Amino acid sequence: MSRTSRTPRTSRTTRTARTSRTTRTARTSRTTRTARTSRTTRTARTARTTRTSRTAGTPDTPRRSRTSRASRRAALLGVPAAVLLALVPSTASAYPNPGTVTGSTVVHDPTMIRTSAGRYLLYATGGGLSYRTSTDRITFSAGGDAFSTRPGWWSSYGTTEAWAPDISYQGGKYLMYYAVSTFGSNKSAIGLAGSSTGLPGSWTDYGTVYTSTTSSDYNAIDPNLFVDDDGKWWLSFGSWWTGIKMIRIDPATGKQLASDTARRSIASRPTGTKAVEAPYIVKRSGYYYLFASYDTCCAGTSSTYKVKVGRATTVTGPYYDKNGVAMTNNGGTAVLESHGSVIGPGGQSILHDTDGDLIVYHYYDGNDNGTPKLGINLLNWSSGWPVAY
Repeated sequence: MSRTSRTPRTSRTTRTARTSRTTRTARTSRTTRTARTSRTTRTARTARTTRTSRTAGTPDTPRRSRTSRASRRAALLGVPAAVLLALVPSTASAYPNPGTVTGSTVVHDPTMIRTSAGRYLLYATGGGLSYRTSTDRITFSAGGDAFSTRPGWWSSYGTTEAWAPDISYQGGKYLMYYAVSTFGSNKSAIGLAGSSTGLPGSWTDYGTVYTSTTSSDYNAIDPNLFVDDDGKWWLSFGSWWTGIKMIRIDPATGKQLASDTARRSIASRPTGTKAVEAPYIVKRSGYYYLFASYDTCCAGTSSTYKVKVGRATTVTGPYYDKNGVAMTNNGGTAVLESHGSVIGPGGQSILHDTDGDLIVYHYYDGNDNGTPKLGINLLNWSSGWPVAY
């Protein structure tokens, strides 16, 4: 979003006109963004904090019609994915409304996982990583932060809150990468924690994984772990500056592999704005897909955030969009953009659920003064490219 500190980006959460992920005019902290009182309650996205089918109509839709549409969309959650394919938008400009979610849904930068018991665990930007949970993917309730006591090393980065978590389950344990940063600069760090249950208060912090300084040409925030079919672990990250980077991870430690210290570039915007961040990689049908958030977050109803994607035949790239433009040269095919009261969708992650792939993200609610809300949609891959519906 400026997710931690973009080019002059003052914080990933408070960018009034966010000219760069680091320069967010009013962003005093990634949790206190323009009107956002917490990274999860950001009118102007104050926190990158907290992701099944569309929930509400556009602002000009009559209330009665919006209510009936919301109930119909909620009902779609019980329909087999194959049947839903017929509902996929037929034009690239048709973006769906978020799926119906209720309860504690004010979040920024959500990451979500489904346990073997069918419970959804969601963490997001803010505090010691804010937490939500659901049993049906519709009704969400809040709980304590991942860290009841903040790790002491965070203070070296001038903050007591963490941003943009990434949760996964590897080798019988939940892992969560996250970021801390000094506002207004790229003095940032990616941290790692582990838990046997994934529940708040159960996380053990393992310290820093990768860092950047004010003299770096990249920003070490917005981490995402990808485990390939061959067992190799990769961590992508980045925000503004020279874009999205990737390093190799040692599965034994969760930290950079000592025998491969290369830092690879996989997406950037060499001309114009540097606004690209929040990478997320999945592999489908032989292709690697890189999702990223483009443009400005954390400015409430003035946010211009959007989700784009490119694909590659190898995990390290090169990634190209649908028109063949490299993601290292401003490329990217739109997946979600602003429409109606759904403003600035981004901060996305992908979850493979029982009924298909989900894109979990935040957006700024134009009907609620730009408050950041949880968005969840299904993805259809039949064209070879992800289409939200």
